This record gives sequence, structure tokens and C-alpha cells, in this order.
Amino acid sequence: MQTRTLGTTGPQTSALGLGCMGMSALYGDTDRSESIATLHAALDAGVTLLDTGDFYGMGHNELLINEALRTAPAAAREKAQISVKFGALRTVEGGFTGYDGRPNAVKNFAAYSLQRLGTDHIDIYRIARVDPDVPIEETVGAIAELVEAGHVRHIGLSEVGAETLRRAAAVAPISDLQIEYSLISRGIEEAILPTARELGIGVTAYGVLSRGLISGHFSRDRKLAANDFRGMSPRFQGENLDRNLDLVDALRKIAEQKGVSVAQTAIAWVLSRGEDIVPLVGARRRDRLTEALGALHVTLDSDDLSAIERAVPPGAAAGDRYPANQMAHLDSER
Repeated sequence: MQTRTLGTTGPQTSALGLGCMGMSALYGDTDRSESIATLHAALDAGVTLLDTGDFYGMGHNELLINEALRTAPAAAREKAQISVKFGALRTVEGGFTGYDGRPNAVKNFAAYSLQRLGTDHIDIYRIARVDPDVPIEETVGAIAELVEAGHVRHIGLSEVGAETLRRAAAVAPISDLQIEYSLISRGIEEAILPTARELGIGVTAYGVLSRGLISGHFSRDRKLAANDFRGMSPRFQGENLDRNLDLVDALRKIAEQKGVSVAQTAIAWVLSRGEDIVPLVGARRRDRLTEALGALHVTLDSDDLSAIERAVPPGAAAGDRYPANQMAHLDSER
């Protein structure tokens, strides 16, 4: 397994991380046994970075990772690094009602996560979205106290803009910024990514396949389940979907010429953006994981990258990456 280091102060991790959210929520029905098998397969392949959130299935995802690690070989379990997002407030029905970044809440969230995960520390801890009512300095300061106490190893951030990144980094060392980055979500390139690099902060890129949209497996006539988040996502709606899948068709031609899959091409593109970027792949099944890992062996030369830029130019995606009410929570979009 290739490795990369998260920023100048963060840990060395596998070059690809596994995003575990879909194993518990937001993408339709889940299969617990296949999820555990996929986690085991990832660990066996040398994937060390497991990304979760305490609100994924209201704790279900952390318990799932706990089970997978308890039943994995000791050597793999010891190498696993868990990245946890916190702060999202949920309803019994599964709705989101905001974010809580108050220092006492931060420590409360951490206590519950440690219990569910069955571990004595969290490798990287980050608030999922900035709490607009709490200065980021206070939230990061609370995580720093958890670091000092030995409960957390590294401080991360999620979906923050350049200014917030600077304010947070002035309080304590930040290992990485977790943010959406893909061929059709390139907003970070203007200001956020240069700022992260200036500050020595790594990037863990989620949504590298845009929730399956640019995986090469999503079809125009696919029917989404009622509990699938993508049914509300603007990029999966009507004409937007048609336009976005036209981009995938153009990307497919390049992938076929190289003898690789569309998903592998899209992941390899993110890998090519810099050694300080670790893509998170949201594989829920072993076959999808195997395909994603194949991207590590795809080399994109200058001609390939130019062809990809022509096929999927910056700003070509149709529709925002989240519904309007969720876009409003993104400090990174301000």
C-alpha cells in the first residue's frame, strides 16, 4: 500500500482512505455482513484510514467499525486510524437540526465516540460543519485539550473556507482539511487548497466519485430508494443528471483507451493533484473496493490529464453539490 502524510503535523496514512458513511446511512439500504467484510478487505489491503461520523446512523457507523476492528487480525487492527466527525444534531426521524461546536459539547461527543468505537483515543477529530454560533477558535481549542489529555491524536477540520482555516491553525496544529474534491467539484482550487498548502495542512478528499455520479456505474434510468440522499441532490435531478452523465460518457472514452474503469480514472485524477491529498473512497462492497484500489496503479501522464481537462473542464457540473439548505451550512462556500 502506498502511503501519504497528512500535512506537516499529521500522521502517515494509506494513500486511499475508506469513507464508511454509506455502510450505515444516506445511500439506501445497507448490508451489515457485507460492510464488515468490506472493512476487513480494506484493512487486509493495507488501508489504514477509516473515516466516520458519530452521526452516521446515530452511532451505528462507529459501532460497525468497532465490530470490524474487534474481528480483524490484530496486526491490521493496530494499524487502523480512525477519523471522526462530530457536531451534527439529529432528530429521531433522522433529520438534521444544526451543529454544536461548544467546548463542553465537543468533549461530550468525544466521550460517546470513544465508548462506541471501543478505543482509548481517536486518531483525527473534527467538527463536521462550523457552528455559526461558536468561534472556531473555541471548538478547536476544546479538541486541543482532548489532544493534551491523550484522547485525540490529531485535529482536523471539515468544509471550512480559507479564512476559517487560518483562524483554526493559529490555535493549534491542524493535520488535515476534509472537503469535497473531485473532477466535478473543484472549488477548493481557487483559495482553500493554496491556503492549506501554505499552512502545511493536508487534505482528505471525500466525494471523489461524487456519490457515485462519476463512477461509471450510475445510469440515467436508475431509481433511487426513498432513503437515498441522492434523491434530493441537485446534481442527480432531471436535466442536471443528463448533463452530468454526458461528462461521464466523455470520461469513459479516456478510461477505455487506458484500459481502466471510469471510477479508477476519476480517483487517479484526485491522487494526481498532490502528495498532500488522500482520497476517501466510499465503497460499501468488496467489488467496489477492489475497483477503487486499482486506481493506485493508474498513472496519468500529461496527455491523459489534458484529455481529462477537455472532457470534464472546471465548472462543467450541472447543479450544486448539496441542496440549498445544506449548502448554507458550508463555510467553504462563503
